Amino acid sequence: MLADEFGREVTGVRVSLTDRCNFDCVYCHNEGLGDTRGPMDPQDDEMSTDDVVRFLEVAAEFDVDAVKFTGGEPMLREDLAEIIERTPDQMEVSLTTNGTFLPGRAEALVDAGLERVNVSQDALDPKDFAEITKSGAYEKVIEGVKAALEAGLDPVKLNMVVFEHTAGYVPRMVDHVAENEGLQLQLIEYMPELTGKPEWNVDIERVHGWLAEQADEIEHREMHDRKRYWVSNDDGDGRGMVEIVDPVENPTFCANCHRVRVTHEGYLKGCLNRNDDLKSMGEMSKPEIREAFREVVANRVPYYGEYMIQNADGEWELNDKYIGEYAGI
Repeated sequence: MLADEFGREVTGVRVSLTDRCNFDCVYCHNEGLGDTRGPMDPQDDEMSTDDVVRFLEVAAEFDVDAVKFTGGEPMLREDLAEIIERTPDQMEVSLTTNGTFLPGRAEALVDAGLERVNVSQDALDPKDFAEITKSGAYEKVIEGVKAALEAGLDPVKLNMVVFEHTAGYVPRMVDHVAENEGLQLQLIEYMPELTGKPEWNVDIERVHGWLAEQADEIEHREMHDRKRYWVSNDDGDGRGMVEIVDPVENPTFCANCHRVRVTHEGYLKGCLNRNDDLKSMGEMSKPEIREAFREVVANRVPYYGEYMIQNADGEWELNDKYIGEYAGI
């Protein structure tokens, strides 16, 4: 297993299969690359099926035991089931999707080896959902979540980015997962530095405080300084798990990051927040991939607490150590 100089072993990879998407979510940062989404037709710059599988086989050599397929919208890839089926057996396979293509395909993906799914769902009102996603596919997403549950995916996590447009839906979403067995809710802190809209930011600590008041039980995962809240519905006959992913200004989160990302074009990426650390895997030969993977892992740096440090005023700024060494974020 490979580890960086901070002792962080890489146990998982997050592979973007495309930057194409049938949604146009207002908060999207496209895995930290910015809004680079193209037309709906397959693009020549996307990794082929064999490219993806070859990389995963190399990652498996280094004891990576989990892969999450993302996009854009990864289900726009017609070869998704084949990629999952050819993923090394030792890897847990999960998927992040907007859910619109799950009806009719969820069962086949499970048969191919898919184990878990995250579905982006930012509102429980079709009008507001359309405003956030620039899509009229609300009912299709609801149908997709149902299809995922019926196919036996466990858990089915609903991803909700918490920012100005969605914060008012948090209580309803919490009730929703408490009332529907098999669903979990993942509230994701909005990252203004990646989207360029700081005015949309919401104080995530207020969300923590509200959930703490509602919860029957609070579980603290020390590794990422992440909390899970178990909340019962009003009738007391249902209970849901709500987790907050809050990496912004969270050195503990970055200090325990064990994931390397791969862009749809086949570049290794050591950190979501940075694009100055991209490393091409060349022509995708296994020796080149091994060398590139080793180099990216060796050069991984915790973003908060190391790459970005706090000055005397408590503000985050680029660490002088990396000026000149990298081109900047």
